Amino acid sequence: MGSPNEMVYIVDDDPTVCDALSSLLRAYGRNVRMFSSGTEFLNLERRDAGACLILDLRMPGIDGLEVQKLISNQASIPVIFITGRGDVPSTVKAMKGGAVDFLTKPIDETVLLAAVERALEKDKIARFQALEHAALLARYHSLTPREQEVLPLLASGLLNKQVAWDLGIVEYTVQIHRGNIMRKMKADSFATLVRWAGKLNLEQSTALT
Repeated sequence: MGSPNEMVYIVDDDPTVCDALSSLLRAYGRNVRMFSSGTEFLNLERRDAGACLILDLRMPGIDGLEVQKLISNQASIPVIFITGRGDVPSTVKAMKGGAVDFLTKPIDETVLLAAVERALEKDKIARFQALEHAALLARYHSLTPREQEVLPLLASGLLNKQVAWDLGIVEYTVQIHRGNIMRKMKADSFATLVRWAGKLNLEQSTALT
């Protein structure tokens, strides 16, 4: 059974397909919303919850590939493409755009259910990683400007005395900064701190303030 907060969106100009897919997914406990066009879906103000999108490739007006491109500029949502007459170039373009799967009509029920499961799991992981990164960034912004200077130098492997030399301060001051950084970043070890600095790309840039 699906989570009560998760939503599966279906966009297809064929009402028969929409109804069939909706009935199948609801029978397996999924929440479903249907749309008859890409424009109708794009005009939706989506709630902040787990979701995936079953998207018809070829539709009048805005086609599936264009919808995929437009939503990728707004907020990520895993896409499962469906089509009655797929072609290799479109499949490649869809997959390069981040599509989870590309299914050809008539759609096998088991294959579709598995694709939806993968898509929702992918969305769950992406949402968790986004929250984790936001929390990490908030901790980074709690550092003083000097601590933000010290962190990437430490993470790059420099010794305290080398950091002190680079910044023109005494080694004892670097030790104080290091302790404060560990505490504010909530790092249980220096290895963890280095890993988090890597996630923030501090080795390449310190322009996060």
